[in-house]
Amino acid sequence: MKISETWLRTYVNPAISTDELVAQITMAGLEVDAVEPVAAQFSGVVVGEVLETEQHPDADKLRVCKVNVGETEPLQIVCGAANVRPGLKIPASVIGAVLPGDFKIKKSKLRGVESFGMLCSAKELGLVAEAEGLMELPADAPVGTDIRDYLQLNDNSIEVDLTPNRADCLSVEGVAREVAVLNQIVLNVPTIEPVAITHSEKLPVTVEATKACPRYLGRLISGVNNQAQTPLWMQERLRRSGLRSLSPLVDVTNYVLLELGQPLHVFDAAKLAGGITVRYATNGEILELLNGQTVMFDEKSLVIADDESALAFAGVMGGSYSAVHQDTQSVFLECAFFTPLAIAGKARQFGLHTDSSHRFERGVDFELQNRAIERATQLILDICGGQAGDITDVTSVAELPKREPIALRETKLTKILGMSFAPENVSGILERLGMKVAAQTDGWLVTPPSFRFDIAIEADLIEEIARIYGYNNLPSNQILARSSLNQATETVLDLDRVKDLLVDCGYQEAITYSFVDENLQKAIAPSAEFIRLQNPISADLAVMRTTLWGGLLTAALHNTNRQQTRVRLFESGLRFVQKDGETLQEKMLAGLALGSAWNEQWGEKERPVDFYDVKADVEAMFVLTGCEVQFVAVSHETLHPGQSAKILTENGEVIGWLGMLHPNLEQQLGFETPVFLFELSQDLLLQKQRASFKPLSKFPSVRRDLALLVKEEVNAGDIIGAIQSCSEPLLQEAVIFDVYRGKGVEDGYKSVALSLVLQNQAQTLTDTEIDAIVSTFLETLTVQTGAKLRD
Repeated sequence: MKISETWLRTYVNPAISTDELVAQITMAGLEVDAVEPVAAQFSGVVVGEVLETEQHPDADKLRVCKVNVGETEPLQIVCGAANVRPGLKIPASVIGAVLPGDFKIKKSKLRGVESFGMLCSAKELGLVAEAEGLMELPADAPVGTDIRDYLQLNDNSIEVDLTPNRADCLSVEGVAREVAVLNQIVLNVPTIEPVAITHSEKLPVTVEATKACPRYLGRLISGVNNQAQTPLWMQERLRRSGLRSLSPLVDVTNYVLLELGQPLHVFDAAKLAGGITVRYATNGEILELLNGQTVMFDEKSLVIADDESALAFAGVMGGSYSAVHQDTQSVFLECAFFTPLAIAGKARQFGLHTDSSHRFERGVDFELQNRAIERATQLILDICGGQAGDITDVTSVAELPKREPIALRETKLTKILGMSFAPENVSGILERLGMKVAAQTDGWLVTPPSFRFDIAIEADLIEEIARIYGYNNLPSNQILARSSLNQATETVLDLDRVKDLLVDCGYQEAITYSFVDENLQKAIAPSAEFIRLQNPISADLAVMRTTLWGGLLTAALHNTNRQQTRVRLFESGLRFVQKDGETLQEKMLAGLALGSAWNEQWGEKERPVDFYDVKADVEAMFVLTGCEVQFVAVSHETLHPGQSAKILTENGEVIGWLGMLHPNLEQQLGFETPVFLFELSQDLLLQKQRASFKPLSKFPSVRRDLALLVKEEVNAGDIIGAIQSCSEPLLQEAVIFDVYRGKGVEDGYKSVALSLVLQNQAQTLTDTEIDAIVSTFLETLTVQTGAKLRD
């Protein structure tokens, strides 16, 4: 929220600088994001009055003007603005003036006619980005006055970033109240008197949704002139708060919103059919909003309606049909209190966020409405004229928020803040914050004001005392805490060690949302049950992920679309799966690789990454745990049917999956190269075998190489598994080091070269022992895989 410092200081003007003021409110919890001058730097510009104009003798679009700038003689200034005319008061830069951008005004000739200055638009003064014609000043602007003084341009726009609980500060008055409390000075709140009632017409108002709208005020104002000019002072205050002037009626509602924090709305009374009703919409009811967007409501949306249809999206935005326009002569001014829960999330449901919804969602003072409608009415009458009717007030007292007293214990206050406070200081702080305080034997009984929705428990009161007293003024003591280190378990591998390994393998860690696009979720896991979010951030983040692959694929596609041809990513996080009617959160580790197998270099020829590259990376992780795993070729709905594998533990538990993205999905998602994926259960991956010492043998090892003929469908795991099933204690290593197909090997078969390393801890092995062991291996291989020795 942006506010003008000058406007703020009309409420409260402590004797401190801008920097001190900013630091003060920041330390009080109202963080200031930026402080910017309300106008660019310039000098030598004064209020001028155009006395007369003549057509330039040599230019159709130029006028030769006589301008009074408060000097002894009028100045001759050539101007090309379409709105220049006698009697107009405008900013005039005289010779020697310096405009924004270090543009210096000098005596010049335009088409042969001398010009002794320049008449300025708001754009040329750096007040706005775009402007048409000269900046027109009020008729009572004093000629010759420095324009910076007249418009109070030596001002700053302070942008305050408020946390959601501080809705009470979403106004100039709210911030001023905080500044007054911090500096212990009086808050100058403008007196708002009821306007005179000059006609008896009233619109009937019915509130059906009393829980959502406990208070609704409305008033008919007739005979208004919406073609009147919004006063310059109001336009400037709106501009410095980030709003542009639209029309007098709309400007007044925006002004009161900024001044008091109360949203209001004006309806064109001529467009209303019958009375006003505050109700919930019917399912499928349609309304075109002020921004041109058409929304279709459900039965949970609150609307303001007349006897025929919905007129406004309550607490969010008005409808276009009943909006005021230049010819509007009679208006119905609305001022209501909507409960935060009734408005929360409703604007976001339709992709909207407005100043009104921002305030109602967080909580508007439910005792402010009468004061706000009187303030807006007076401003409308002052600017647009008209006659005001009586206020229609429909209030359900029982549905208004209750302000329950909160007990604040002195002992608790002292314990939390680390110091004791004088009772009068505590009472003084809380009373200056607008709270009612009653002393008790053990502390105070405090009733929060109507504008503080965030004060509900004792801790809230303690926080208020701390921030007003000053966090820097609280005692600072070092915490003394005795701690002991937990013993590191030897059977669980640290996840960070696995991450380090993946980084060493060229992967980069990614962090993606736990929410994914529903269409993507259905594409990569069509059979998985997923959870829809009731209030998603956006349509792209509407369901909970059942696999980490969705986020990684989206991230990889984002990178490849930006000329990244080699992508390796991994992520650790939760997936959300449905099992037996329950939602389980499972810790997973997933990875993705595409592009070339290694970075560009001169030592190796470039080749694309393949299944076995990623399989090697996965196997490297299990080397850290010392656990044996199996890769079983099984189809997976997300993966290529010929390049996918289920990863199993020695006990047959499924650890995860590895494979290449299915070609259909690859094309659907927009990838141009094969994508390889893996996903592992963290709980099973991180199970580590306890390290144990094994002495080195004094006796030599023996290697035997075997050339086996096996059928094409026999894989390496089958061969190694058959060898290991013999449980031979002397076997140290079994490695496949070559596979041959071709001449000398019949079709449907392949030759597999197998290396066996044997070693005894007690003696040197004899040929007889070695032959017996190899013979056992061959028999087992023949039985389990059909292998035979190649001739």
